[in-house]
Amino acid sequence: MLIIASLLLVLCGLVHSILGERYILSRLFKRDNLPHLFGSDQFTKGTLRFAWHITTLAWFGFAALLMLKPDSTAVLLTVSLVFALSGVLSGFYTKGKHLSWLVFFIISALTLCSAVVG
Repeated sequence: MLIIASLLLVLCGLVHSILGERYILSRLFKRDNLPHLFGSDQFTKGTLRFAWHITTLAWFGFAALLMLKPDSTAVLLTVSLVFALSGVLSGFYTKGKHLSWLVFFIISALTLCSAVVG
């Protein structure tokens, strides 16, 4: 179960970074009305790109953590809670249109089952 959750996290991270860069960030950065901080919009663009891709890095970290097969129920319950809440927020803010809520709930369920079953 944890291997499947890890693979979903890696896949989700790759899709997030690749499609986000291609369809969201690149289009956003073509706009001429981004805030100018420290003299230009380069700091704003760099911050947005950093914040976008650090999410992927965090998901890769969660995937690595799960691949280590933690024997701590508390760790697995924490990961399950994080992705359950991520699913709720994703579903709520996108009104269910962004399918990440489904992947997050699957990851949450898999880690919860691993915590309970052992």
